[in-house]
Amino acid sequence: MVKLRNIIIVVLCTFSLCSSRAEIGWRGAWIATVANIDWPSTDAVGNTERQQEEMIWILDSLQSLGVNAIIFQVRPTADALYISELEPVSHWLTGTQGSWNEQTPWDPLQWTIEQAHARKMEVHVWLNPYRVNLAKTDTSLLAANHIMRQHPDWFWEYAKQWYFNPGLDVTREWICTIVQDIVTRYDIQAIHMDDYFYPYPSGKQQLPDSITFATYPRGFDNIHDWRRNNVNLAIQDIRRTIKECKADVEFGISPFGVWRNANVDSTGSQTRAGITNYDNLYADIRLWIQEGWIDYVLPQLYWEIGKKVADYEVLAHWWANEVRGTNCKLYIGLAPYRLENAGPKTAWGQGNEISRQMQLNRTIPEITGECFYSTRPLLRNPRNVCDSIIQYPLPLAE
Repeated sequence: MVKLRNIIIVVLCTFSLCSSRAEIGWRGAWIATVANIDWPSTDAVGNTERQQEEMIWILDSLQSLGVNAIIFQVRPTADALYISELEPVSHWLTGTQGSWNEQTPWDPLQWTIEQAHARKMEVHVWLNPYRVNLAKTDTSLLAANHIMRQHPDWFWEYAKQWYFNPGLDVTREWICTIVQDIVTRYDIQAIHMDDYFYPYPSGKQQLPDSITFATYPRGFDNIHDWRRNNVNLAIQDIRRTIKECKADVEFGISPFGVWRNANVDSTGSQTRAGITNYDNLYADIRLWIQEGWIDYVLPQLYWEIGKKVADYEVLAHWWANEVRGTNCKLYIGLAPYRLENAGPKTAWGQGNEISRQMQLNRTIPEITGECFYSTRPLLRNPRNVCDSIIQYPLPLAE
């Protein structure tokens, strides 16, 4: 770990002087904790001292790149990477869900907030609303106090994973209780959710919610419209909860990059994506922007410029058009991880696609921020992507 930290510091120290010369707009990085993607490493599970060392290394390295906001995943699977009386501590932090190794547990969220704010970085708290486990994580490993053990009727299974049933009022109430607890107790700048609302389709397997729909149709006769309304209600309730607690805390969504294809809806993008927010994930992001239910949208545009079915340039302009004239800010999610091990004949293996995308973003005034997925691939600096980040600072919004 020390050796790796020294390598990164040597590489990034030359960038820090450059970044200090230019005022930049919003620049974020996702710190993913699910499956120990970014933090803590598997070697640091259960070891507070090592976890703190790794987080300091991450924050210092990101600061050297001019990153001024972190999106920190603290509720990946209805668990907690913070002190919570509502949900059990995450096994990705301690090794066993609900079990602390220390007699006096530390609070990773509070500690990280203090460290990030000392570096003038915003903290956006990343929550996954419905997911209970990953397919490879057996539910027998859930802690005794997990909400699924207390109320199994609130959940259903799909593709070997368990989810809160979005069609139940109690699901929205529980999520809002979690949000209220975090916003009330912590000095954060935003609540953040990504693209995981209804699960991504798994082959021809049907979602197991027909009984819920028949029982609680709420005036709908189309199950697809009903599902979208379930998520719409959750978004409205979460926003209301946030603003009632602290009006200055933002609510941001990072959706899958395509709202809807134009061949299905003329107001959609000129894409041919096999999955869309509206039709498959039941997340009507466009409506949320128009209604002012979210403060920023951060679409995950993880495709290259010129990709036939989902062209980065087409999508960047489509999202810019959607926020124009609204109060919703537009940031763009970029994918430095795709530069790693890219084939030489692919767009990601020729030059630096992230650099090309950042240059394009500078020509679209509605884009006022960028975010990188995810932290560890970014800091491995594939294809010298860190040079590009410093070379193309995003100007402050007027």
